[in-house]
Amino acid sequence: MKPSKLIGREDEIRRLKRCYDNNSAQLVIVYGRRRVGKTFLVNETFKGNFALRLTGAFDRPKKEQIEHVVDELRLVYDPNLPYPDSWKDVFMQLRMYIESKPTDERQVVFIDEVPWMDTPQSGFQAAFEYFWNSWGAQQSNLLMIVCGSATAWMTEKFGDNPGGLFNRHAVRIYLHPFTLHETEQYLISRGINWNRYDIVECYMTMGGIPFYLSQIDEDLSYMANIDNMFFRNRGALWDEFQHLYRTLFRNSELYLKIVECLSTKKMGMTRGEIAKATGLAANGDLTVALNNLVDSEFVTRYHYFGNKRKNTLFQLCDNYTLFYYNFLKDGTTGDEHYWTNTIDNPKRRAWAGIAFEMVCRAHIQQIKRKLGILGVLTDVSVWFAKDSDNTARGAQIDILIDRRDRVINICETKFSINQYTIDKDYEMALRNKIDTFRRATQTTKALYLTMITTYGVTRNSHSGIMQSQVTMDDLFAPYEF
Repeated sequence: MKPSKLIGREDEIRRLKRCYDNNSAQLVIVYGRRRVGKTFLVNETFKGNFALRLTGAFDRPKKEQIEHVVDELRLVYDPNLPYPDSWKDVFMQLRMYIESKPTDERQVVFIDEVPWMDTPQSGFQAAFEYFWNSWGAQQSNLLMIVCGSATAWMTEKFGDNPGGLFNRHAVRIYLHPFTLHETEQYLISRGINWNRYDIVECYMTMGGIPFYLSQIDEDLSYMANIDNMFFRNRGALWDEFQHLYRTLFRNSELYLKIVECLSTKKMGMTRGEIAKATGLAANGDLTVALNNLVDSEFVTRYHYFGNKRKNTLFQLCDNYTLFYYNFLKDGTTGDEHYWTNTIDNPKRRAWAGIAFEMVCRAHIQQIKRKLGILGVLTDVSVWFAKDSDNTARGAQIDILIDRRDRVINICETKFSINQYTIDKDYEMALRNKIDTFRRATQTTKALYLTMITTYGVTRNSHSGIMQSQVTMDDLFAPYEF
């Protein structure tokens, strides 16, 4: 079995191939956010080697879901199969079909968007568990792959299932968005040779989501592409946000309240602050929603420096969501060339600073690699002066890399079209920030200022305050497994 050429995904392909080559029954779970390329990965890896492929239908009743599955079985097995009323009977039909296949050949069954099949009170989950535990797990030639975008459902029902499927899966693959390296490789594979500044800003607008990147027109510039996809009347992604959360979370209104609230706070918010700002009850539902958003990589969970148990901060980390709330939500620009015409707009500059910081957070491994501390145990956190500390009011540090070798990297991120210049005033501000942090935390570790910029820092009489720097090019290093 030779997978076709895919950008990145080497580890995922290797794990899938290992399951295929295994001589025992394998249950594989593939999940990740919408549009991240899960279906493409499985289809391309097992091209021509499926015994059956099934797909759930969004927001359709149990009867239609069952009919879709039976229709596929009729095509490959028995055209006279009846339409049963229960999922248990559907899985019995699937069992009979697999039993009719050669036992000395690997039989790959792929069920895509499986969460959509599990409609309320449908009995799907119990029927699947019975099918796998009573029969499927004993079939040495069976490789069953279940896939879904609803990460919360996939985690609860399959990944962390405490019931009939507990520890029954052979492999669990969470598909992450592309890194900057993979994004660049993808664009090059399509003949798109943008400079890295444009690639980074593209990443800042839509993240490393393969489907979004696939909508790029290779004949247009980066600026024109953003206008074309988001600001042109009914562009390729003009209504993407309306479907994104609704297809991932059943109570999507709750999730939208949370992410909209977080989109206004650069430093993130605690659970209590989110509850207060949104009017949501600070109960188990809020906790579950926050955990699901973290699992789906829309939100990142960080702790306040020096306190891992309290003051946990939740920060929005999905670039597309931030872009949407800054420029698309109101839909009132009225300019199909908005992105091209606002290149130096103050609102856009403010967004760029936050978005670039989010990109840096997503590439901590690359930052550590440049700093030469890839093998050093580290803890990433944030810090800001609390309201009770009048002498430090307003001081904040966006990225802290606390190292086991008794060094703390205080990271400052700056998105600039040229080399960034530290002037006298900014040098003093940095010195005050570092001094305030040391006094407030009473840390005895060495504090190293690290500047993370697009094109580096201009060498002058004020740049000596930094101990190290990371540039945009460093963020394009490939991820090391």
